[in-house]
Amino acid sequence: MTVFLLILSVIAGVFLGKHFGKKEKLAKNLLVLSAGFLITICLNEVFPQVYASEESSNLGIFVIAGVLLQMILEALTKGFEHGHFHHHSEHNILPIALMVGLFVHAFIEGIPLANEKEALSPYLLGIVFHNLPISFILGAFLFNRKNESKSSPYPSLLIVALFALASPMGMLLGNYFNPNLQPYFLAIVGGIFLHISSVIIFESNKNHNIDWVKIGLVILGVSLALIMHLFHHHPAAGHLH
Repeated sequence: MTVFLLILSVIAGVFLGKHFGKKEKLAKNLLVLSAGFLITICLNEVFPQVYASEESSNLGIFVIAGVLLQMILEALTKGFEHGHFHHHSEHNILPIALMVGLFVHAFIEGIPLANEKEALSPYLLGIVFHNLPISFILGAFLFNRKNESKSSPYPSLLIVALFALASPMGMLLGNYFNPNLQPYFLAIVGGIFLHISSVIIFESNKNHNIDWVKIGLVILGVSLALIMHLFHHHPAAGHLH
């Protein structure tokens, strides 16, 4: 079920991006909605698990490491995860750099899934919800390029396939790690989530005007995550999923 949802979220997002990718506003709205959802999952689900562990006093360093890691990955993707691909010429985002950046990002997110006991854990749903807008932008970028008709579609399909399989591969590798390392990986991913969602939410609006649509989408994303949080069973303090 977990692998199926991870792959489906990427395929669905790419499909929508391929056919509706020219609707830039739709992509932005999906990103903002997912950012509200993701930051709530991060603060209500991921960080409580991290700081409930016995090594909680040292894990803040790994959260910061996750933030810094995402900043490094964005040097490869040029802020692709934030919907910034339209700010750069297509030649500035090399397919190999984009592929590496997105793969590492998704691969690391998949590692903690190895120790998730619930079929539909909040952490998994956070990744799925996060995958949709990124895959939407990926599909729009790869399959609506001006030179797409002149080039082979296989490099684009390869990038999509690698991105779709990255989290399942991370999950597979996670089975070989000591379960006691789960808080450390969650801390790193929490830093990644925190950075991405906060950048999307707190980016300056044009002319610094209040964007009520953006605020509404953030509130909607937060509300969806909070509703899920209320109906999710939380183990006693000191125990991870």
